[in-house]
Amino acid sequence: MATAKKVYVKTFGCQMNVYDSERITEALGADGYAATEDADGADLIVLNTCHIREKAVEKVYSELGRIRQIKDQRRASDQHTLVAVAGCVAQAEGAEIVRRAPVVDVVVGPSVYHRLPELLRKAGGGQRAVVETEFPEEDKFARLPDRSGSRAAAAFLTVQEGCDKFCTFCVVPYTRGTEASRPVAHLVAEAERLVARGVRELTLLGQNVNAYHGRGEDGTVWSLARLITRLSEIDGLERLRYMTSHPRDMSADLIAAHRDIPKLMPCLHLPFQAGSDRVLAGMNRKHTIGEYVDLVHRIREARPDIALSTDVIVGFPGETDSEFEATLDIVRSVGFAQAYSFKYSPRPGTPASIMSDQVSEAVKSERLQRLQELLDDQQSSFNSGCVGRVMPVLFERAGRRAGQIVGRSPYLQPVHAEADDGLVGRVIEVAISAAGPYSLTGIVQTARAGQVA
Repeated sequence: MATAKKVYVKTFGCQMNVYDSERITEALGADGYAATEDADGADLIVLNTCHIREKAVEKVYSELGRIRQIKDQRRASDQHTLVAVAGCVAQAEGAEIVRRAPVVDVVVGPSVYHRLPELLRKAGGGQRAVVETEFPEEDKFARLPDRSGSRAAAAFLTVQEGCDKFCTFCVVPYTRGTEASRPVAHLVAEAERLVARGVRELTLLGQNVNAYHGRGEDGTVWSLARLITRLSEIDGLERLRYMTSHPRDMSADLIAAHRDIPKLMPCLHLPFQAGSDRVLAGMNRKHTIGEYVDLVHRIREARPDIALSTDVIVGFPGETDSEFEATLDIVRSVGFAQAYSFKYSPRPGTPASIMSDQVSEAVKSERLQRLQELLDDQQSSFNSGCVGRVMPVLFERAGRRAGQIVGRSPYLQPVHAEADDGLVGRVIEVAISAAGPYSLTGIVQTARAGQVA
């Protein structure tokens, strides 16, 4: 019996890339490849790349330099290695990747990775490197095999891709295309297969997930709220989350879903990006700070215990000291359980990259440090406020120490507890006994654990 070819997939960037890498691995599995964690022994190496931050492209080329050494070493032993670059850097760079890194055999954009097995066969046939970055009319998800990954307690499910907002700092519309939503029936079927394999929590993904507008089971267009309602009816699925949201698409029915659907976790990622209306206008964010604050009020009115996380950019072109102070004021007034904060980085091809009044790196670094100190204090305070509470925790894996397991609270915090790993995959009540800056420690409640063990 022939030995299966081995594929090593390295993922850069966001949760959607994690999902895409899983689907790439599944597609390659159907073509005879077995996943490996050993790049040195892989017959195929795939880099699934992200283009959202500065220096992302150079990180890819640096990685390709190391891969070239692997390919040369294997060639010396009469072993052949194929190399593919997928994802958003592939989409943005295209044939330039092959020019700069001849080690690459296939370049494939995020909309056509379902064709990767076919493209690899072409590349392996001795032809020149294959580059495929067109946006196809066909639905890639319909061409991918059914989900067949390893059993896990939590999983991602991409429901929407692309973005029509065209924020001036963002490359997503250029690398992922405009908004497209998957049909409800396809999502329900994929979710049911995942639950049958032991998944208990699904995070619905999209570049602009709350702009979801997929074809419903009744033939009409469904909103994200209606999709969540339908998915919540799946037996065995205990938790739902979604990200990333845009404030402009936070509709009344979605806010109501946080109030009415117990399976929808009290945790919402809602970027505001900057505290100045002038800066927001320059970003083309299509919302004002007043609108954002009012939205937060309505969300908290519907679900008082909700925890908010956010994205913030400092040093956008032209941002003044007083405008940065306004960002700090918004953070203080809203309060966030967790946040992602970044220095503005010019992305080639975006309108903001050629704006005048670029802020110096020194100023951006100083602002980011001050912002992160505030955000870290808020996260630590939120975590400390959980001590003494009893929370339902979905345990996902064994911990680093023997006898330790790790899960997630409803607010997405990692929770460590001493317990048998037979509880992995179950939602268990845990008394929170201690809090660190980024995680919690708790004690599994004996009575409840005995009921479900």
